[in-house]
Amino acid sequence: MAAMRLCPSLRHQFVPPPLHQYNRLNRRRNLCSVRCRISEPTDPLKLIGNFFSFLYPAFHMQLVTDVKERLENDHHNLRVGMYGKDEEELILWFLKDRKFSVEDAVSKLAKAIKWREEFGVSELSEESVRTAAETGKAFLLDFLDVYNRPVLIVVASKHFPSKHNPSEDEKLCVFLIEKALSKLPAGSEEILGIFDLRGFGAQNADLKFFTFVFDVFYNYYPRRLGQVLFVDAPFVFKPIWQLVKPLLKSYASLVRYCSVEDVKKEYFTESTIPTIFKD
Repeated sequence: MAAMRLCPSLRHQFVPPPLHQYNRLNRRRNLCSVRCRISEPTDPLKLIGNFFSFLYPAFHMQLVTDVKERLENDHHNLRVGMYGKDEEELILWFLKDRKFSVEDAVSKLAKAIKWREEFGVSELSEESVRTAAETGKAFLLDFLDVYNRPVLIVVASKHFPSKHNPSEDEKLCVFLIEKALSKLPAGSEEILGIFDLRGFGAQNADLKFFTFVFDVFYNYYPRRLGQVLFVDAPFVFKPIWQLVKPLLKSYASLVRYCSVEDVKKEYFTESTIPTIFKD
């Protein structure tokens, strides 16, 4: 106060404005804030997604019900229960894969359920695939990768199509996929596939089995294959890949060529590196 008395010109810097001026100023600030928020760029799809997110569970369940009814009416001979026409979790998974098209989901799921019955998936066991497994050509890693995915490894140099029974190889493939899915931790949905191509030669080439693997994932285990690594692929492998690649369509985009060092550094920790890559 003493300073104000000595220097009257400073009084205006300390005395607050009249109430009506303060209110007018505050309204301007609020209006500016609103305008700024409105002018911020916003993703329309995100807005729509947020707006309708509360409707999704009911919407999804209605689609699941629609699929169940269609399967019951059009494919009444299909099995029920686990991996059957009335398993809601399975139906929802195929709906997601088919972008929530009931027609497409019914068609694809019906084929998948029939295939499981015809292939005898539920009858596969360690004993039934022992002969093919003992070759060491394919196995499920005991550890997950750094992205929390089960890991299937194929050692191409140990696969000899001229000597091995193709039916046994296919059974081993499906058995390992089923085993990998059973080990999915909570919150994980995908599998990592690793093809160890070191030492691969013409005698190991098998276009039929190669396409079988990807067909199985696409038709019967959709959206389960997260990524495929081709490790240290030799020159002789690349023409084979160019023949197969067009047949795989969108799944070809999952493939990455990489080295053993890439695999060790980017996909595993020191304690989980696969033994075959430690040499």
